Amino acid sequence: ISSIHILDPLPMKGPELGVQADDIEPPEIEQEPKQEVLENKDVVVQRVHIDGLGRTKEDLLTYEIAGVFRAKNLIDVMRKSHEARQKLLRLGIFRKVNVVIDTSRGEDALPNGLDVTFEVTELRRMTGSYNTMVGNNEGSMVLGLKLPNVFGRAEKLTFQFSYGTKETSYGLSFFKPQPGNFERNFSVNVYKVTGQFPWSSLRETDRGVSAEFSFPVWRTSQTLKWEGVWRELSCLARTASFAVRQESGHSLKSSLSHAMVIDTRNSSILPRQGGLLKIHQVSVYISDPHLNLVPTPLTDVLSASLWGGLLLPIGDKPTSIADRFYLGGPTSIRGFSMYSLGPQSEGDYLGGEAYWAGGLHLYTPLPFRPGRGGFGDLFRTHFFLNAGNLCNLNYGEGPQAHLKKLAECIRWSYGLGIVLRLGNIARLELNYCIPMGVQSGDRICDGVQFGAGIRFL
Repeated sequence: ISSIHILDPLPMKGPELGVQADDIEPPEIEQEPKQEVLENKDVVVQRVHIDGLGRTKEDLLTYEIAGVFRAKNLIDVMRKSHEARQKLLRLGIFRKVNVVIDTSRGEDALPNGLDVTFEVTELRRMTGSYNTMVGNNEGSMVLGLKLPNVFGRAEKLTFQFSYGTKETSYGLSFFKPQPGNFERNFSVNVYKVTGQFPWSSLRETDRGVSAEFSFPVWRTSQTLKWEGVWRELSCLARTASFAVRQESGHSLKSSLSHAMVIDTRNSSILPRQGGLLKIHQVSVYISDPHLNLVPTPLTDVLSASLWGGLLLPIGDKPTSIADRFYLGGPTSIRGFSMYSLGPQSEGDYLGGEAYWAGGLHLYTPLPFRPGRGGFGDLFRTHFFLNAGNLCNLNYGEGPQAHLKKLAECIRWSYGLGIVLRLGNIARLELNYCIPMGVQSGDRICDGVQFGAGIRFL
């Protein structure tokens, strides 16, 4: 072996925390006749070098490259070197990482000894970004300033300002991972968010601080979060109902939440196989589980989704309009206007303390497959059936009465349309909807409805 240079440089991209493993293509190992010989030939990795370090502490990287020393043959060395490179990129502190495998040299070099060198290029001390983002039927401009690797162990300080059609926010956050276990991390955030909710004639300004601890348990991702918020609610229009005016004013909120996620999908946008289970519990009074299953890995994909939530007030104090659930719109129960289901007063929607929503979807390729193998593969034909309900509960009654109320006056809709996948970030939908089970006070969108967002029922 003279020298092997594997794994072409990969520029940094992906989410804030670094490059996801799904974004990195596995190395293609040429199937040569000598591969079997290389696999059977024992080798010893004698040294691992990391070239290009500046402010990064070497002890942080020791955990990420430790697996290379356990390789027993050349193919295994290449495979474990690639895995180590993925881990280094995931830290979000390097712009690119190259790997060079060479025979060992020097007086103590073994005949079958190898040296592995990681050539890294660190990110600059400060980086800026300008992005446009699409949320659930809204868009925003985002300006960001990031200081990666602040103290040399993959810490990150981020300032972000967002100006959108319905929401304006800015915040400062600090992120700290545990060396050797990137999924176990801690973050602190200070923020201010101002949002408009025209379906309720409500404007909300939140000033808050939060602390979050994430960690893996078996195949799940767990997150514990504490949040303290100073909330200011005001009317968005002079025509706001009396019920909304009653909610106006200042209040303080402190919450403790826990989230558990199991995600085996091959893609977060239009997956073809796998499933998602998310259970989110806030303090002692909110439970908000989400279940999404995609059972078939075929070209035609059948998807089933189920959402549900329950808000339980503490003591005699009623729940706030800012905490209640809202339902309806192109990202949930299609065929209805945005968040325009359930309890309302003088045309303002007040949200509900309990809800459920389910969806059955069939995604198929476009007829006659135009643009197959290229741009046309980003589109899917979409057939859907949605159903759900949103209401308030009388907590003096038993669980059977609650279930009976949730089963009454079910809104549902069906239709078909076209879906466009925007990378692995968001998607657009253009559907023809037929709403059914419409109740008094509901606002419908009978016919063509457009939706853009990240999270869809």
